[in-house]
Amino acid sequence: MLAIRSHYPQKYYGITSPISLAYPKEEDQILTGNLIEAMKPFGVFEDSEELNHRLVVLGKLNSLVKEWIAEVGEGKSLPRSLITNAGGKIFTFGSYRLGVHTKGADIDALCVAPRHVERTEFFQAFSEKLKQQGGVKALRAVEDAFVPVLKFKFDGIEIDLVFARLTLQTIPDNLDLRDDSRLRSLDIRCIRSLNGCRVTDEILHLVPNIENFRLTLRAIKLWAKQKGIYSNVLGFLGGVSWAMLVARTCQLYPNAVASTLIHKFFLVFSKWDWPNPVLLKQPEDSNLNLPVWDPRVNPADRFHLMPIITPAYPQQNSTYNVSTSTRAVIVEEFKQGLVVTEEIVSGKADWSKLFETPLFFQKYKHYIVLKATASTEAHHLEWIGLVESKIRVLVGNLERNDFITLAHVNPQSYSGIKDHQNQDEYICQWFIGVVFRKVEHADGVSIDLTDDIQAFTDTVYRQASNINMLKDGMTIEATHVKRRQLHQYLPAEVLLKKKRSLPDVGRNSSGSHSKRASLDGSSLDSSRENDAGTPFCSPTTLHKSSNESPAASEFYRNITPGNKTAASSVERNSSYASPDLCAISAVKPASSSSVCTIPNVFGGNMSPHFTTPPSNNPEVNGIPAVGSCCAVSKRPHSPTLEESPKKLKDMEEVSIGGEKPLPIPSINISRSQRLSSKELPDATSPVPTSNIRVIKNSIRLTLNR
Repeated sequence: MLAIRSHYPQKYYGITSPISLAYPKEEDQILTGNLIEAMKPFGVFEDSEELNHRLVVLGKLNSLVKEWIAEVGEGKSLPRSLITNAGGKIFTFGSYRLGVHTKGADIDALCVAPRHVERTEFFQAFSEKLKQQGGVKALRAVEDAFVPVLKFKFDGIEIDLVFARLTLQTIPDNLDLRDDSRLRSLDIRCIRSLNGCRVTDEILHLVPNIENFRLTLRAIKLWAKQKGIYSNVLGFLGGVSWAMLVARTCQLYPNAVASTLIHKFFLVFSKWDWPNPVLLKQPEDSNLNLPVWDPRVNPADRFHLMPIITPAYPQQNSTYNVSTSTRAVIVEEFKQGLVVTEEIVSGKADWSKLFETPLFFQKYKHYIVLKATASTEAHHLEWIGLVESKIRVLVGNLERNDFITLAHVNPQSYSGIKDHQNQDEYICQWFIGVVFRKVEHADGVSIDLTDDIQAFTDTVYRQASNINMLKDGMTIEATHVKRRQLHQYLPAEVLLKKKRSLPDVGRNSSGSHSKRASLDGSSLDSSRENDAGTPFCSPTTLHKSSNESPAASEFYRNITPGNKTAASSVERNSSYASPDLCAISAVKPASSSSVCTIPNVFGGNMSPHFTTPPSNNPEVNGIPAVGSCCAVSKRPHSPTLEESPKKLKDMEEVSIGGEKPLPIPSINISRSQRLSSKELPDATSPVPTSNIRVIKNSIRLTLNR
C-alpha cells in the first residue's frame, strides 16, 4: 500500500504545500473512534430517520418554489414554453450543506429564481403560498435585514430562506453557483444571498477529504460552543469561520484523520501570528467591480484583528466583528486546547476533557450585568435580538477605556431569578467579565464608565426607534457586581459548579505575559475588593495609541520544510515539538524596514516584496511566523468611524461598597434636535422625545497601586 501511495503524486490544496503528508497510524484510528463516542452524548449526530425527514421537507419546499415561479410566469403572460421550463431551485448552505448540522438545527436555504421574478413577489406572493401550507408555522419576513430572509417552520424543521434572482431565463436543476459570471448585473442583496452557498461549496471543494473534514469540524464546533466562543454577533467566530479554520488545517495535513487534525488545529492556530489572514485559496479578481477584502485598497481592512477570508468571490473577512478582547479569549482557548489534546494524544486524558465548560463566573472579580426587559413575550424576542446585536458596541467602548485590559462577554444569556422579577416582565441578562489593568505609582484611581455605557444605551434606543421597534416597557439596565454578588442575578446551579483545576494560561493573544496568570480570578486584576467610600472622580484620559493593526503585514513566505533553525526555535518557544512542527516558526524578521507591510493580495505571487534580501528568517510552508510580540494594544479605530467625544456629566453620588449592588439610576434624556453622527457611529435620527427609560450608568471603581 505504501508503495502504491508513493507512485501517485498527491494533489495539494490551499496556497502552500502541506506541512505533513503522514498517513494515520492504528492509534490515530482508535482515538478517532473514541472521539465519535465522546461526542454522541452532546447530540451532534442525527439518525437516519431525522436526516430523511429533512430531505422530505426540502423536497416539498423545492416543489413549492417551482409551482410559485410558474404561477408568476402565468400572471405575467409569459410564453407557455418559458413557463414550463422556468424552473427554480432550493439550494442549502451553512452547517447543513457542510454536513455538520446537529439534532434540531435549522436549515439555511436559498431560493434561486429566473429573471422574471421580483424580490417583492418572493416576500409577498410566495410568503402567502407558504402560509397556505398546513405544515408551515411561525412564518415571518425580515426584509430589512442585511440579507433579507423568510423564517418559518416546515413540518417541525426551522428554515431560514433567502432569495436571489439571476439574469437567466430559466433555472436548470444542474445550475452551478460557483461560476462567478452568475453574479454579473445582480443587485447587492442577491449577491449577499448567493454568497452563503458559494462560500460553502468552495470550502467543500478545497478540502482533501470531506469526511475527515466533517468529523473534525463537528468536534471543533462542539468545543467552541462549550467554551463560549461560538458567536459571530458577539465578536467571536461564527460557523463559517470555524469551518475555514478547520479546512485550512485539513489542507496542511491532507492525510490525517480527525483525532490528528484536531490536535494540529490547536497546534497551528495557538501559534498563528494574527492579524496575518487565513486564506484557503489564492484570491482572484473576476473584474465585476465588487468590493473585496484588500488592505492595500481599503484602509478599514487594515484594522481587522483576526482576518479569515472567504474563498468565493467577492472575498470578505468573516471575522470583522472580532475585537481585542474576543481575540484574546479565543487565542487563550486555542492554547488551552493544545494542552488538553496533547494529554489526549499521550493517553493522559480522554476526549471528554476537551469539551468541559469553563467556569466563567469564577474566572473574574468584576462583572457588568446587562439586563434587557420587555413587557410581552413578542416584544421580548425582538428586543433581546437587537440588544444582543449591539453588545459588541459596549465591549468596544470598554476596550477603549485606558484602565480596562479585557471585556469578556459570555454568549450565554440568562433569564435571571424568578423571585426577583415581576410576573409581567420578560428579562434577559448578559454578563461581561472585566479585567482592569494595574495602575503604577498611584494610591487609588477612580474609574468612571458612565460615558462608555451611555453611548451603548443611546445606540440601542436609537436603532430601535429607527426601525419602529421601540415599545413601552423596553428597557436596558447595566450594573456592576463583584463575583460574590452574582448569586443575586443567577440561580445556584449556575454558580455552584465544582471548580476544575486548569493549567495556567499566562499569555495573551500576542504571546506576551498578561496579568491573567490563572483562571481562578486570583490575579486577574489589581482592583480592590472594597469599593466603599470611593469619591467620584473622572480620571484623566491617557494618550491612546491609534496605530493601526497591520492586517496583512507579513504574508506567507515559503521555505523548505524541515529547517532546523525553525524547529529549534519552536522547541524553545513551545511546550510541544512534533517532528513536523519545524514548519511553524517563532522567529520574526530582524528588521521590519526590509519588508513591505502591504501584502500582494492579488496576482500569482503571494509573498511580500523585499527591498533587500532578508536573512536568518526561518519560516514555514503555510504557517506565518509567530513573533515575539508585545501585549495586545488597545483596539485601533477604523478611519470610517469616529469616537464619541467624552463629555463631563453631572451625576449623583452612588455607593457600590455594600454587598447589595445598586442599580444604575434612570434619567429622562428627551432630545429635540438631531445628534451629530460623530457622537454615535450608526445614529441617523435623534432619540425620540417620548418617555423612554434610558439608563444613566455610573460605575466607579478604585484601583490600588
